[in-house]
Amino acid sequence: MPILDKIAAAKKIDELLRGVVTHGGLRLKYRITVNPPLVEERDWERPEILVELSGPDSPLLLERGGELLRGLELLAIEMLRLSGNEHEKICFDCMHQRALRIEELRMAASVAAEKVRSSGVPYAFAPMSSRERRVVHLALRDHADLRTESRGEGPRRCLVVYPKSSQTTAARTAPKTIP
Repeated sequence: MPILDKIAAAKKIDELLRGVVTHGGLRLKYRITVNPPLVEERDWERPEILVELSGPDSPLLLERGGELLRGLELLAIEMLRLSGNEHEKICFDCMHQRALRIEELRMAASVAAEKVRSSGVPYAFAPMSSRERRVVHLALRDHADLRTESRGEGPRRCLVVYPKSSQTTAARTAPKTIP
């Protein structure tokens, strides 16, 4: 379901960010784009509203795996009262971090695929967000000899790669974890 009034949603995000930047004393600029054009590095994400941040304090947003950037995005999602299946409609990025992370996940998926093929043993990624799990699922979707499943609950949810021939479940096997 699309965001009904994207302009109003973008204005709310602007108000949120203006307050955070001003009252937080952050040296950041941001650009909010409604219906951003599709870009190759975001080929698996199709946000309806894209927020790009930059400036001298950008490293603060990207510390600890982009925790603050994800926190701002989550605040915007909650403020707009988007349901869980609508979270991909809002995308916050800083210094092209999202594209770098997607490429990193694609490479990790390839490494996991090769390890599963060579060992025949399921491979579990460390817990990750639903968006990141989706990237790995999509990166491996055309590998006919493999299958992927998300396992676990809440923040401990991870993705497991199995040989297609394997009918064992994650509960009965101990998959290796990518560090």
